[in-house]
Amino acid sequence: MLADYIEVSKPRIVVVLVILAITSSLAATRFDSTPTVPWDIPLYKLLFLGICGCLASMGSSALNHYFDRDIDKIMSRTINRPIPSGRLTPRSVFIFGNILCASSIIISFLTLNLMATGMIALGIFFYVFIYTLWLKRSNASNIVVGGFAGSAASMAGWATTTGSMDALGFLIGCLVFLWTPPHFWSFAIKSREEYESVKVPMLPVLIGNEKTAEYIFANTAILLPYSLSLYFLGLGVLYFITATISGSLMLAYHYKLTKYPNPDFAWKAYKITAPYLVVIFISLAFDSLFYYRF
Repeated sequence: MLADYIEVSKPRIVVVLVILAITSSLAATRFDSTPTVPWDIPLYKLLFLGICGCLASMGSSALNHYFDRDIDKIMSRTINRPIPSGRLTPRSVFIFGNILCASSIIISFLTLNLMATGMIALGIFFYVFIYTLWLKRSNASNIVVGGFAGSAASMAGWATTTGSMDALGFLIGCLVFLWTPPHFWSFAIKSREEYESVKVPMLPVLIGNEKTAEYIFANTAILLPYSLSLYFLGLGVLYFITATISGSLMLAYHYKLTKYPNPDFAWKAYKITAPYLVVIFISLAFDSLFYYRF
């Protein structure tokens, strides 16, 4: 049963979002208003940031499983998940998710600061209410708007260090917002028939694989220069080089996807571009530690 609760928590997403939060918090130490050296942040703050981020992500994912239980029992990819397979009851997952979400907000309020707590709460709200309950089944912009839930993790980390949300912290968080659609649309091409079977309006279902591949490439063509532009707002060479290499790799694969817009290559593009966020945000953290500009 423990393994089933871990499964509804989507541990891989949890790990990514916690990494985004902690690395963003470390990156922000160079921009904190109080005179500090890079990475000069109390360890307990990083610990509680990780705990709160973990609880928020786990709880939101569990609620996503609860609300999607009707379509999960239809799609072959999800039919063996804990709720549709009967290993967990919907009620237990609903209670589990709510307890974790509430705990994350309460612990954050007691240990971090009001802005970080607000960002964590906003991430939960966007993933559960905006994406899962509203847009996922009603509008093709579902994953575009819903991607802000991941941005909130980065912003929570930034706010943990600075106690506020400045322009740079917001714009760094928007890296997640811009990365999410092309990444997930690649997955949607792979799973197009399943989404179509449950009438979820993912982009490939509405406009086909070829047009979706063009949207993916166009989105990545915006992401790359956007990521590089942050250098001119104060980030350093290490970040700039990492963003150039990783963004160019994404762009190359997504260009090739326009030539081969089939499920197999879309899945390959999805897997290869998956580490982008982790690589970028780790480089942000070390960029603040080994800061240098041309």
